[in-house]
Amino acid sequence: MAAVLAPVLLLAFGLTWFAFSALSSAAAQADQVSIARQEQEVRLATNAALDELAQSQAGVAIWSPLVLELRKPRPNWTWVDDDVGTWLNFVFSHDVDLILSGDDRAVYVVRDGVRTPLASAAAYVEAAKPLIDAARGRTYGKPNRHERLPGRKLVDGATVRTSPRAIHATDLTTVKGRPAVMSVMRIIPDSPNVPVSPGREPLLVSIRYLDTSFVRDLAKIQLVLEAKIRRFGAQSSDEHALALISSRGQRVGYLSWHPDRPGRAVWSSMAPSAAVALAGLLAALAALIFSVAKLMRKDSESLARIEAAHLELQAKEAQAHHLAYHDTLTGLPNRALFNSIVDQKAGEQDTATTWAVLLIDLDRFKQVNDSLGHLGGDQLIQHVAARLESLVRSTDVVARLGGDEFAVLLRERADPSEFGSAADAMIAAVRQPFSILGTNVFIGASIGIASYPSCSGDRSELMRKADIAMYRAKAEGRDGFRFFDESMDESVKLRRGIEQDLRQAIQQGRGLSVHYQPQMDSSGTRVIGLEALLRWQHPTRGLLAPDAFISIAEETGLIGDLGRLVIRDACGVARDWPSLSIAVNLSPVQFRTRDLAAEVIDIVHSSGARPSQIELEVTESILLDDDDVVRTALTQLRAAGFRIALDDFGTGYSSLSYLSKFSVDKIKIDRSFTSRLGEATDAAAIIHAVVRLGHAMGLSVSAEGVETGEQRAFLESAGCNELQGFLFSAAVPAQSLKSVLREQQQAA
Repeated sequence: MAAVLAPVLLLAFGLTWFAFSALSSAAAQADQVSIARQEQEVRLATNAALDELAQSQAGVAIWSPLVLELRKPRPNWTWVDDDVGTWLNFVFSHDVDLILSGDDRAVYVVRDGVRTPLASAAAYVEAAKPLIDAARGRTYGKPNRHERLPGRKLVDGATVRTSPRAIHATDLTTVKGRPAVMSVMRIIPDSPNVPVSPGREPLLVSIRYLDTSFVRDLAKIQLVLEAKIRRFGAQSSDEHALALISSRGQRVGYLSWHPDRPGRAVWSSMAPSAAVALAGLLAALAALIFSVAKLMRKDSESLARIEAAHLELQAKEAQAHHLAYHDTLTGLPNRALFNSIVDQKAGEQDTATTWAVLLIDLDRFKQVNDSLGHLGGDQLIQHVAARLESLVRSTDVVARLGGDEFAVLLRERADPSEFGSAADAMIAAVRQPFSILGTNVFIGASIGIASYPSCSGDRSELMRKADIAMYRAKAEGRDGFRFFDESMDESVKLRRGIEQDLRQAIQQGRGLSVHYQPQMDSSGTRVIGLEALLRWQHPTRGLLAPDAFISIAEETGLIGDLGRLVIRDACGVARDWPSLSIAVNLSPVQFRTRDLAAEVIDIVHSSGARPSQIELEVTESILLDDDDVVRTALTQLRAAGFRIALDDFGTGYSSLSYLSKFSVDKIKIDRSFTSRLGEATDAAAIIHAVVRLGHAMGLSVSAEGVETGEQRAFLESAGCNELQGFLFSAAVPAQSLKSVLREQQQAA
């Protein structure tokens, strides 16, 4: 038997050695190719960081308002904080930004989004001196691929992303011993109407350290694992280091990382397989000897499997019980468990103890979910849950009811004012920034409190009262808390009364009417359109504007009937005045029905009006929904010939991405900006920016709330295409339009 076994074993070991040798050689070559690719990724990322830094500077450095502000004897540094320093930090992750005067003296320093004393600028100015000299034209070296230096052409292969007007020196450098990308750009006007001072322009110095978010992005985007900035080379055999050298010959440090070694991974995965194969061969031989012993162990192994299966079943039962009463995302108690706990607490009926139920709804959560996606929204929910749990006692209960809504049971407190203190602490904690997917996110919280025994009843009644208080907190400005009191219940009853009266008015066709406000051309002398505005002559409350009942109609499903009433009336006016466009507001709630577009098109066609004469006004919240129903409805309405206007632009979550994604024809500047002209310094700048944005995207721009001649003159000079407001006419019934339009014609 040994004579047969020995050659077989020798052949097996020979084949194993040959396979291991070939695999080792191939693995080493694959590792070298992978490291070379990652080196290229690191170089590309570093070059991109230089170009992105200069590109982000251009948004504020080539800007007339900043030039004019810096020329003032006492510049408004708070304005510079909001529109330059904080903006560059939070939007483009700048670590430090400085503004230097014409004589290279620091006049403004912001670090990590916060303005700091000018005394801190010395180290930054010293590190930036070579780039300052280059941007001023005081040196004559050849520019690198990321710079636009004065009087010199771009080098071959330049990757610079700034406009030809920009003048900047951009390079790697060391700031306070930390490697960084730095760019120094001249601050110049974007308008030919603002004079320049060649050679004496202020300078914007921007710094982004490489040992912060840059290395995190390498791991997240380029998949360069455990990237670190070091003063010297690799610290171990598992690391690989790449020298970071500026175009001016300065070695700023090394970027080291744990390179991806696919060859080693293949080796690690296949070597055990080969070892297993060899072990299997030996095991087959050993099986001939130990077959009898194996039969004897069979019974004991079967018993062990039965015991393991029993333990696994018990673990799954415990897991299922936990999942039934806890939120899977946060691990907090869910609605079912929270209801059970509050039921038990309310059932004690102990009026000698004081406790409370808090309902918490996050403010601005939807914007975060829309901008960062569900992954970002889930992470935010988890962070909020952790902060809330850290603020309560071990005997209290924090639960997630669903979505962005939380509930808290605060058990016995000696003084009811402690509930308000706890709510204050929760609001303050939620108000602090959250780091989500590499971005600082800011939200708020609205809290309603129902405390026992001042709020009596069972769990459902306590939750209802806390819910009413929470909605009161939202209605009164959000980011706050309110205790329930009986007057809140009265306001709910008042809204129910208005709902009943409105339902009756719709059914009987009495009290509801449509008024029309003229829309003027840019000079304010010619009527070019009308906006349809719903009014309600309430039998006991008098004439009500839409603000008093539209939200109730949206909550109760009556908005569809009101919308049809307005569109039908507007079509009649459109037939009577074929030369004028008629604007009709559509509620976001109406877009939740899939047949909205078909219904509007049918009403207009049946009335004999032309869709091209009807302008449909929507709000930004519709675009924020960004779902297929909204997208399909807007596409069908535009295809039918209707014009789409974006109402109250700038008061919500305005975004260029939404304007480009959803085709609209007009944006309307909200009356809140118009009314602040001459009172708030930023109102004029905002209006100019909106007009430029609208015209750049090929959109018409309309301004609402024009009440004075000075406002009209400013809006005309700013480039608004249309004007609307009490200066020209209030909204009037359809039968009064003839006389109003005649008066406007005579006034022209």
